[in-house]
Amino acid sequence: MRRLERTIDAREEKLPPLRSFVLPGGTPAAALLHHARTVCRRAERSVVTLAREADVDPRIIVYLNRLSDLLFVLARFENHRAGLDEDRW
Repeated sequence: MRRLERTIDAREEKLPPLRSFVLPGGTPAAALLHHARTVCRRAERSVVTLAREADVDPRIIVYLNRLSDLLFVLARFENHRAGLDEDRW
């Protein structure tokens, strides 16, 4: 978990502050990272639903949440590195 946090922090410090909602897209790599984040968020929601009826290690939910944040930051970083402006909503 600490490794995820360090990676998020290292990439995020190189990005402009986020002040609005970012629409997914950009470079092909960034678009794939945004898609992976969507899949990860879906998995997180499924695990939260499962946890209502079964014993689930809460670290799994935390991990999926942080992983999706990492994927989002990596997508932003990829677009920034490529010199693309983010589409904001």
